[in-house]
Parts: sequence; structure tokens; C-alpha cells
Amino acid sequence: MERKQFLKSLGASAAFAIAFPCLHACSTDSEDEDGGNVPVPTGVDFTIDLSAPENAKLAEKGGFVLKDLVVVVQNLEGEYVAASQVCSHQGYEQVRFADIDGGIFYCDVHGSRFEQDGTPIYEKVEGVTSKPLKIFKTELNDNMLRVFE
Repeated sequence: MERKQFLKSLGASAAFAIAFPCLHACSTDSEDEDGGNVPVPTGVDFTIDLSAPENAKLAEKGGFVLKDLVVVVQNLEGEYVAASQVCSHQGYEQVRFADIDGGIFYCDVHGSRFEQDGTPIYEKVEGVTSKPLKIFKTELNDNMLRVFE
């Protein structure tokens, strides 16, 4: 082996030996234990134009859109409801709306389910939280839907 090749291989090995412990310590293996840790949105105050194409799903009962870490839905009764997209269980931004059991919010990471008022639905499911889901106020003026705290 030539000297240049030897130094290259030694350099890469040495760099790997030094970097591996740091990379391993900085890995996201603890994410399953600590959760997504995304903070629940605060100071929410935005408007959605219901006539805009990107919000077309809100024209249907059970349809929802995601905006600024908020799930905005037209529930099965035709009312607009808004909840945090960030689950109160471990901070994953995976809360969605499902048109089951009269319409619920759910997080598909660990199975937490919530009533439309944010109350947790207790079941024998691992990962279900006792912490409520944050709910926001909604106000409809013509085709403009305001979501706010």
C-alpha cells in the first residue's frame, strides 16, 4: 500500500473513531422516550379563506386542513372546530380529525384520542394521555374563518 493511500485510510478511520461517539450520543434514539417535544402553539390568531382552493376540504363535513400547527375541521354537525396539531401526550405534531364515534381528534403516534372539546378519551391503549388537547375558538364571517385563542 502506498503511503498516500495508507494516510487516507487512517484519516477516515480516525475521523470515524472520533466522530462516532458524538454522533451516537446525539442520535434521536431518545425521541421515542422523550417524544416529539414540539411546543403546543400559543398566540394563535389567523384567518382561513374558505373559498380558497387550498381550503376546499373544509367545505365537507369531516374535512380538515392543517395550518400553523392547528387542525381546523368542519365537524359532522357542520360546525368549525380547531385544535392543536401537537399532541398533549408527547408533543408530536400528528393530531388529525377522524369522522368516527361522532368525530374525534386522534394522534396516530401512540393512539391518543380526544373529544372535540379536547377531553381525552380513555381506552385501554398504551400511550393514551390524561392531558387535554388544546382547543381554539373559531368565528365565521362570510367565507372567512378566524381561528384564535
